[in-house]
Amino acid sequence: MTPNTATDLAPTMEPQAAPAAQAAPAAPAAHTAKDGKGILITEPAMKQLGSLMQQQGEGKILRVGVRSGGCSGMSYTMDFVDSPDIRSDDEQYTYEPTEAPSFQVICDPKSLLYIYGMQLDFSSALIGGGFNFTNPNATQTCGCGSSFAV
Repeated sequence: MTPNTATDLAPTMEPQAAPAAQAAPAAPAAHTAKDGKGILITEPAMKQLGSLMQQQGEGKILRVGVRSGGCSGMSYTMDFVDSPDIRSDDEQYTYEPTEAPSFQVICDPKSLLYIYGMQLDFSSALIGGGFNFTNPNATQTCGCGSSFAV
């Protein structure tokens, strides 16, 4: 017998719940600095930064900031600097990865205005891999992922 009304079809047309394996992936856990401030750093980025810090050797600090330029007007910068390169007005944050030694991140006050609340993630994908910036202050971003406008 074939159904002849919409009510006959209703039981077979109800939406099915998606299996748990098909659910959208949860956002990666993000860490703040020891004092609860600073940029958010996901667990994959924490592991990568911890590894890079060990390769850099003692006394290196990660400087995060922005500069003019890039596809959208401003671009992110990340560089390892020596301890004496810390300026008196730099904000300093200590991050403590679970499987690596703690490390320092510094940011100048002007850059902090543009990246406050930003999340730093890391992907090892062949296409689009590397550090990824998610900035709630950006009004426009570029496909390159390292350029933005406010």
